[in-house]
Amino acid sequence: MKTSEEKQSEIEKARDVLFRFAIDREDIKWLMEHLPKEAAVKRNTVEYELQLLKIISVGWSISYYLANSSHKSRLLELFWTAVYEFSQQLSETTGIMIGHDLDYFQLLRDRLDMYVEAIAQRPDAPEPAIVIGPEFARTCGNVDDIFTFMTGSKMFIATIGRVKEYLETIHLE
Repeated sequence: MKTSEEKQSEIEKARDVLFRFAIDREDIKWLMEHLPKEAAVKRNTVEYELQLLKIISVGWSISYYLANSSHKSRLLELFWTAVYEFSQQLSETTGIMIGHDLDYFQLLRDRLDMYVEAIAQRPDAPEPAIVIGPEFARTCGNVDDIFTFMTGSKMFIATIGRVKEYLETIHLE
């Protein structure tokens, strides 16, 4: 049986792994390379929104897949604190570059609220990705663009799948 210190260390390691995954851009680059040229959206917007969606999806996955775990709250707290600190640094750097304030963490909160509200509005949807895709496309500027819809859905599905797989391997009960 693991001591509470060992469990805490595992939770902190999980936070580190999940945070690094959330901000990693390799899958975003891949999705952007495979976004057809026919997509009727601004590619910069899609790329930016993919990063937001990925971070949100990791947080959502922690909450969903650890719903019955006594470690859910602690891991969520640690994860969102890391995201907040990252967001502060990013906001400061970006603010200097663009010449006005930007609150990246508030953008994440707004997008999370938007996606959660969209899912709540569609309780009949067989899975969240059905709702996330169109919301993602709408946020990118063209709710009718199937390529953008699918790109958002792919990001969400791949992210939650990877988080689920990781959480299953570390056995946080």
